[in-house]
Amino acid sequence: MLKAAIVLMLIATVISLFSGLFFLVRDDSHSNRVLTSLTIRVCLAAITVGLIAWGFFSGQLVSHAPW
Repeated sequence: MLKAAIVLMLIATVISLFSGLFFLVRDDSHSNRVLTSLTIRVCLAAITVGLIAWGFFSGQLVSHAPW
């Protein structure tokens, strides 16, 4: 369940990234939609990092790296 939530947050982050690009190219200079998109993207990234940290802390995510 946690892995699905992390994947969904990453997909939402990419969608927010491309919507910000669209607003940057198409909007006039007086619009705040680019700033809003950036704010949403930063919040989604922070939530994703928090979910990953919580997954490692709770033991739901483990690293199989040999080092």
